[in-house]
Amino acid sequence: MSDYIIRPATKADLPALLAAEQAIIAWERPFDPGLAKDPISYYDLGAMIGREDVLLIMAEIDGQLAGTGYILRRANKPYETNSHHGYIGFMYTAPEHRGKGIATAIIARLRGWAVEKGLKEIRLDVYDENASAVRAYEKAGLKKVLVEMRMDC
Repeated sequence: MSDYIIRPATKADLPALLAAEQAIIAWERPFDPGLAKDPISYYDLGAMIGREDVLLIMAEIDGQLAGTGYILRRANKPYETNSHHGYIGFMYTAPEHRGKGIATAIIARLRGWAVEKGLKEIRLDVYDENASAVRAYEKAGLKKVLVEMRMDC
């Protein structure tokens, strides 16, 4: 089913994008007791729009935001094979549009951008306890490689 379009985000989309960011933060807050109290922000979305090293996109249904994602060109560690990778973030699908393949389509579009830019790999971070997101990423072809661990002191 493809009743949505995926397109680059524009400055006019910022109010909807900022609302999606807050929905992500609210969803992820139970997974991370280390998050500061609201108001917080994860991204500088306005600064991402139009940059050559970032693609910020959104899925839209009937003129309304249905999903988001970005990819940026990020440097690898000096000891890694590739000099850079594509880093995916701001993955969001509105609750009423989940299960329609939107996240998979967004990841495919972001991956296409990475290929165009000559990148050889894509990475992202996800909370291990966020099982629905982990499943969506695995469905799109991503695999767990490294698990970050921490403890309170």
